[in-house]
Amino acid sequence: MKKLFVFLTPLLFLAACKKDLTSLNEDPKNPSSVPSFALYTNAQRTLSNTLTSSSVNLNIFRLIVQYWTETTYTDESNYDLQTRQIPRGVWNALYRDVLRDLQETKKLIPTDVLDGTGKPDAPRQKNQLAVVDITEVYAWYYLVTTFGNVPYSEALNIDKPFPKYDDQKAIFTDLLKRIDADIAAIVITGESFGNADVIYGGDMEAWKKFAASLKLKMGMTLADSDPALSKTIVEAAVATGVFTSNADNAEFKYLSGPPNTNPVWVDLVQSGRKDFVGTTTIIDGLKALNDPRLPYYFTLDGTGNEYTGGEPGASNNYTTYSKPSGSSLVKGSIGRITSADFPALLMDYSEVEFFLAEAKERGYNVPITAGEHYNKAITASILYWGGSSTQAVNYLAQPAVAYATAAGDYKQKIGVQKYLGLYNRGWDEWIEQRRLDQPAIIAPSSAQSVYPVRFTYNVDEQNINTANYNAASTAIGGDKVGTKLFWDKN
Repeated sequence: MKKLFVFLTPLLFLAACKKDLTSLNEDPKNPSSVPSFALYTNAQRTLSNTLTSSSVNLNIFRLIVQYWTETTYTDESNYDLQTRQIPRGVWNALYRDVLRDLQETKKLIPTDVLDGTGKPDAPRQKNQLAVVDITEVYAWYYLVTTFGNVPYSEALNIDKPFPKYDDQKAIFTDLLKRIDADIAAIVITGESFGNADVIYGGDMEAWKKFAASLKLKMGMTLADSDPALSKTIVEAAVATGVFTSNADNAEFKYLSGPPNTNPVWVDLVQSGRKDFVGTTTIIDGLKALNDPRLPYYFTLDGTGNEYTGGEPGASNNYTTYSKPSGSSLVKGSIGRITSADFPALLMDYSEVEFFLAEAKERGYNVPITAGEHYNKAITASILYWGGSSTQAVNYLAQPAVAYATAAGDYKQKIGVQKYLGLYNRGWDEWIEQRRLDQPAIIAPSSAQSVYPVRFTYNVDEQNINTANYNAASTAIGGDKVGTKLFWDKN
């Protein structure tokens, strides 16, 4: 009997364990299925990182608009987009890493969102789908304003490995229809993604304001190419309700420790790199206007007594010039751009007020005067960066800043101050500078091309999706950095 027990014990053990053996084939780090909220959070993070990054392999817009310039390797400051294949980096980040996750999120929502009884939670489903689509529209906006015609109707479709390129204006028109549908679908009292939504924490009223503000932004992008349509869009956005204070700002909140940290901190502090300094273009402009944001944007220079910018496109000594702000660098900086937890700013109240000032100047039906919107925009920016209301009042009282006496027409007044206000958001400033042509950016003497008004297409498209690439290049007037997009009429 004892021998029989010894023989049977291993068999009983194996039988007991048999049901768990399949779990050995599961990789906990690479799950076969993912909940919708996890994909959405990742899409928000990747989108924010892409727009905020200072990597020369991805986001060089601070260099193009001359907020920063380089120290040793100056290719990107001189508009070299090809050595590091920067268009490929942008293309892949937005298509593969952002839009793909958003598309998959949408697929999971219908079966993922249930109420307490196991039945579909209709308001929550509607809100989640609306939030995802608003985020998609936002991402598409940057693709279209960067490249022009791009794959859209056939993009991200496994059955269309060689997608056609859609007309950029047609894409824009469809995106505006989608925003309207999203705004109409929002149930303010309903839930959405909760804490998985890092930007607004599931607050649907905030998302509705964001969608209206994005619609305003898109409407103003069309102001020169289609004034009548622009007017209709902008007035409708204002009627819906756009941002009214800095409390409405769309921010992605980073953490103080890796891996969810500010990408600028990753690029400059964690890596220990000394690649960038401020330029004469912005620093001299801030100094000339006694701008209170200067110490929030930059450190003191190597003397410890002054703010000094380097020459755009030249090889600039890192020690000599002012650097992007951050307490981890050198003294004289009270800003936090290079701090690990400094948030990504996707859209802000200041930007909205500048759009409204311009809209008023163009004769659109928006409340109060252009000057009042201009003052609100500048004040909001100063307060956001850490300045005081008194500093804002004093700044606006200067003849060179006051709307009534500042130099130039409304495009110059607004364009110059918008340039100063969009600091650390080089991609958005690049769009606005092309649209308003203000301030005038003088290309470096060693520039490898004209000032880029678009990015060339991803080289992989040229080699793999050749026929559609060729058709798109012909349609827009040539795959060149100097080819203007449909909305860029100045």
